[in-house]
Amino acid sequence: MRPAVASAASRFTSLGSAEVVLTDGLLGQWQRRNREQTLVHSVEQLRLAGNLDNFRAVIGGATEPYRGRYPFLDTDVYKTLEGIAYELARADVDVYASVRDFYEEAIDLMQQAQLADGYLNTYFQADSIDKKPWSDLAWGHELYSLGHLIQAAVAANRQLGDARLLDIAVRFSDLVWQKFGPDTEEKLAFCGHPEVEMALVELFRETDDRRYLELADLMVRRRGHQTIDSTIFTSEYFQDLVPFVNLDSVTGHAVRMMYLASGATDVATETGADDLNAAVLHLWNDMVASKLYITGGLGSRHSDEAIGDRFELPSERAYNETCAAIALMQWAWRMLLNTGEARFADIFEIVQYNAFAVGLSDDGCAFFYDNPLQRRADHMQRSGYESDGPLLRRAWFGCPCCPPNIVRWVAELQDHVAFVGDGALHIANLTAAEISHDGLELSIATAYPWDGDIRLDVTAAPDAGRDIAVRIPAWARGATVVHRDATSEAAAGSWVRLADVAAGDSIRLTLPMPARAHGADPRVDAARGSLAVARGPLVYCAEQQDNAADIDTIVATPADVRALEPERRDIVASGPSVVLHGAVETAAIDPAELYPELRDDTAHPDPAAREAARTHLTLVPYFQWGNREAQAMRVWLRTV
Repeated sequence: MRPAVASAASRFTSLGSAEVVLTDGLLGQWQRRNREQTLVHSVEQLRLAGNLDNFRAVIGGATEPYRGRYPFLDTDVYKTLEGIAYELARADVDVYASVRDFYEEAIDLMQQAQLADGYLNTYFQADSIDKKPWSDLAWGHELYSLGHLIQAAVAANRQLGDARLLDIAVRFSDLVWQKFGPDTEEKLAFCGHPEVEMALVELFRETDDRRYLELADLMVRRRGHQTIDSTIFTSEYFQDLVPFVNLDSVTGHAVRMMYLASGATDVATETGADDLNAAVLHLWNDMVASKLYITGGLGSRHSDEAIGDRFELPSERAYNETCAAIALMQWAWRMLLNTGEARFADIFEIVQYNAFAVGLSDDGCAFFYDNPLQRRADHMQRSGYESDGPLLRRAWFGCPCCPPNIVRWVAELQDHVAFVGDGALHIANLTAAEISHDGLELSIATAYPWDGDIRLDVTAAPDAGRDIAVRIPAWARGATVVHRDATSEAAAGSWVRLADVAAGDSIRLTLPMPARAHGADPRVDAARGSLAVARGPLVYCAEQQDNAADIDTIVATPADVRALEPERRDIVASGPSVVLHGAVETAAIDPAELYPELRDDTAHPDPAAREAARTHLTLVPYFQWGNREAQAMRVWLRTV
């Protein structure tokens, strides 16, 4: 049961589902919800939407019309199958019959629908679609769809020993090699939506067929010559303005960019290409320095789902697609395995608990496609072509790429907890889990991220001992580690390494979690004169229903934030959360003027007036907002 990313060439190697089991922590709860609620709901929605009917419609001369608006709807089946493969492989876990039946039915239909030459795409195979295969590489998403098919196939083979999907994926990939490989006339052909690159590298890792690695390398390097048909958006949207190795910054469509960067990192890992290694590192550093939201979200523009300019980070119109969060975590994990640097795990964690987690409702059956940092009271969730929309999350989408992406990612959470290399077992994701590798067995008990107390009990170890390295998050100033009655401080943003651990050892890690006030670079105009509140890895927000004062009038100082008190409180049905509360000030709003004149006197010049302006502030974890009634929300609070 090798993990989702299984390279023999990277500096470090992930542990997979046979070696890491999530237990009763928050990630384990998410995984249980995914299996029992989100996955079942997604299978129902896929059947209602007709995704499997599209496969039936291209078998044996059937002539039913293609169902759906987009040419990539097969991928929603593939992503779901990837998640199902993980769930079916878990020991002592019951999977609903509807999920098992979907898995078997989908594979059977795919086997029948695949053409003799290996081609499989129900949109282009449908009689009702007046397009030929490979006639629209910019928007057809055929290679994008193949990428998700490959990832589902690799998961099924690794987790279940089921090679049926792998046979389908290999046949299709061999066809792509024949049509788009190095010795064909298609010297500059590539897919408008990256994804196949990292999938082909993983197929190489699974089959040891270097053609797939070479094809992935070609797909990364062919972009950037402005050859794609950019009839709607510019070349930049497709990352086709300049070659990847010459990109100055992450740019264009956010999900496309993150998948491309992940694939380029995979190619660099396997080939050792210095230019790709330098490019992905430069792009990462620039992104973190100028283009990420404080939640780890990526993508500031609705118009083309794009990343935007440096420091262009509006709150209420932040796009931050859930799929972009998943793709960013995929990239972060690959960079972590290549370098071992804790900073990549820090970003992974911020995205995981904020930009990603907010995309799913507490009950696991409703989704945000985009994830803003502010909601105005009259805002509806709708895309540009819809006349109306729900107030909060929706059960499904016409373009439902995010829900099945969540399904597969949560099913694979344990693949992104720990890795080995440099003579140590590294624990990157601090969560309740059981870990077993090469004679070393340990149990992690923690309520993280709600508190910073973490206990590691070593239940078995080889006679020679093993080293364990535990990540200390960058925010965790004042962290301490207790091992064998010795207490030591641990530097934030680093690894603490414990040598020669033995059976019976108990390690206690304490990460102080005061509320923190964060400002923004002055070039982030949307956050000027504001602060955001975080505690541990969680970003917090104000929802109107918890606050008597209009949240737009709240004025908080760093001192106010430091005085906020944590409290366990039930704000969602799944269980208690940690909210923050305390006293802050409010500022008057003059409803008569949109742009009032500013004068030298303060809003509350005398002590009595200032005291009257005090109010009680309650903040909730950002990832849990929007699970109650639809009211205003904001992450950034005024400081003046």
